[in-house]
Amino acid sequence: MKDLLRLRTSLTEEIEQILNEQIKMEGEASAMYLAMSSWCDRNGFDFSAGYFKKQSDEEREHMLRLFKFVSDMGGRAVSPSISNIQVEYDSFRSVFEIALQQEIAVTQSFNRIADRCQKAKDYVTFAFLQWFLKEQIEEEYVARRALELFDVIGEDGTGHYEIDKRVPKITYEKTYEN
Repeated sequence: MKDLLRLRTSLTEEIEQILNEQIKMEGEASAMYLAMSSWCDRNGFDFSAGYFKKQSDEEREHMLRLFKFVSDMGGRAVSPSISNIQVEYDSFRSVFEIALQQEIAVTQSFNRIADRCQKAKDYVTFAFLQWFLKEQIEEEYVARRALELFDVIGEDGTGHYEIDKRVPKITYEKTYEN
């Protein structure tokens, strides 16, 4: 019976599994950014709260895009269970340090998935992943620039206010488009 079910999808079990792991990772990122938004809001960083809320929404969209792909390919997409999300942070800066670490981890994860797709000769999934890989260029850039504001502006005096005000204005000009 298992072999008959596999005929309904061109995804190998391994690729389906790692895509479901990525779905979970994106869901966790969405929850993490929402928790960061709440922390920023509670600590008076209104602009950063809005920025992290937007990031949460984007990560959820990424999760749903992956979910739909697995389903469309005849696979079994799994709705992830999310728990143990950090809700308290040591400092305003630490929120951005964790955000950058998260984006780097997501990039590494997508690179691993792309590598596995190439090895499995799953070029359909590999082509699908290109959007995410390009998106990660922007995600890391913005997270890195936001964190750099702490070094450029400094945290003394009105530093936190200035950083908070500038975070949502960081943009990335997409120059890697086809």
